[in-house]
Amino acid sequence: MMQLLKQKIYDFLKVKFLVSKDSIRNWQIIVFVVLLFLIMIGSSHKADQKIMTINNLNKELLKLRAEYVDNRSKVVKLKLESTIREKVSEKGLHPLGHPPKKIKVITKED
Repeated sequence: MMQLLKQKIYDFLKVKFLVSKDSIRNWQIIVFVVLLFLIMIGSSHKADQKIMTINNLNKELLKLRAEYVDNRSKVVKLKLESTIREKVSEKGLHPLGHPPKKIKVITKED
């Protein structure tokens, strides 16, 4: 029994299973397994690329969101009445002390 086990291990180390008469079946299995490994490696590389792309897009999204918040706060500040008064007063305009009057146009009908 021990001799048989030693012989099988020795045959395996000498790679006899690849050069024997019925080795075609073994070669087919080996080629199939190698192809599966190549497909697995390729798909993992694709997944890594997609993860890196998603991370880069998330970083860009955070930058754009910060820029949007900054610009929105600037616009809100520019909309304030006090800011508008300052800008207009530089041009010599000032707010009216009284409300505007409504003008009615009366036309004579023939």
